[in-house]
Amino acid sequence: MAEPEQVQGLPKLFSYNAFLLTASLFLGLLFLESILDKNALTAISILLVLAIGLLVASADFFIAGARSLAKRAGVAEVVIGLTVVSIGTSLPEILVTASAAYDIPTSSGDVADLAVGSIFGSVLVQITLILGIVALTRPIRVGPEWLRRDGMLMLGANVLLGVLIWTGTKLGRVEGGFLVLAYVWYVVWLVRHRKEIQEDAREQGLEPQAGETMSLWSTGASVVMVVLGLGFALFAAHHLVDLAVQVAQKLSVSEAVIGTTISGIGTSLPELTIALLSVKKSEGVAIGTLVGSNITDPTLSIGIAALIHPLEVSSAGWTITSGLIIPATIVSIGVALLFMRTNYRFRRREGAMLISLYLVFLVLLALQRNGTILAT
Repeated sequence: MAEPEQVQGLPKLFSYNAFLLTASLFLGLLFLESILDKNALTAISILLVLAIGLLVASADFFIAGARSLAKRAGVAEVVIGLTVVSIGTSLPEILVTASAAYDIPTSSGDVADLAVGSIFGSVLVQITLILGIVALTRPIRVGPEWLRRDGMLMLGANVLLGVLIWTGTKLGRVEGGFLVLAYVWYVVWLVRHRKEIQEDAREQGLEPQAGETMSLWSTGASVVMVVLGLGFALFAAHHLVDLAVQVAQKLSVSEAVIGTTISGIGTSLPELTIALLSVKKSEGVAIGTLVGSNITDPTLSIGIAALIHPLEVSSAGWTITSGLIIPATIVSIGVALLFMRTNYRFRRREGAMLISLYLVFLVLLALQRNGTILAT
């Protein structure tokens, strides 16, 4: 058994690489925003890249603090992974959609399209591009119980959100509250059945290796990490929404498309990082990170946004959202689950096929923009 790591306090935190990176990106974004011409597309693109970088770095900083705080409180590692890490990796999506919803009353653009596009775009990116990259790195085993439980729940959550949008083009506060409660029920169920889940993972050989290295911070340092990480992420998310809308307007691209591509990929980087780092240690953690986030996004993330302000897809965004983005996401989830079911193993060639599926989606987006398909 590995020896307990020495607890690090606040002084050590301010020389911590993750903190220095996050603070540098924050200050860099502030500085460049003050000197660049915000009407120039090049300047907006630079700020957009910095905002995405700050969003990813601050989310990872938040996760490190939250995990350390949970360990200090004596919470089981399996519960940390299924709750804190899952919510933490979805923090960018939560903040982007919440920020978009908050800006709806004062925005002249179709910001709700960005919120909905970001959620489905994030799910689509994770289940095709990112899961495909992880599978190419190393084939992944999948536990039967895990597939029946979390895999089908992932499909159900995205189908439910799609149906709610298809039937009304609008997510009101009632629907948002229902989605949030559905996620709360899921987390409560996980906590109550954590021992059975851990035992099943152990039987399948999917339990993370013991002795995982992790910085253990004092309670005070952990709280500071959580607060600063959340604050930096909120700042970055707000800027990301504003910059994405500006790019969409200058390129005459709908907010739904921007949300599905730039925002979708950018906010999915925490899942990619964690999955790639964990795939060599635990196949269950790698694939569980992506699927867990894909349950959080269409329930908690979009639900919180709808509670802040009802989300109504614009007439311009409705065609591409209902005719391409939602169907592509649901079909991709179905294909991924089918691949997982074959011998309960995700092979490299199946990972390559998922990446190809995402490239096909990008081609369809380009055709839609040119008016070749789904012309509005």
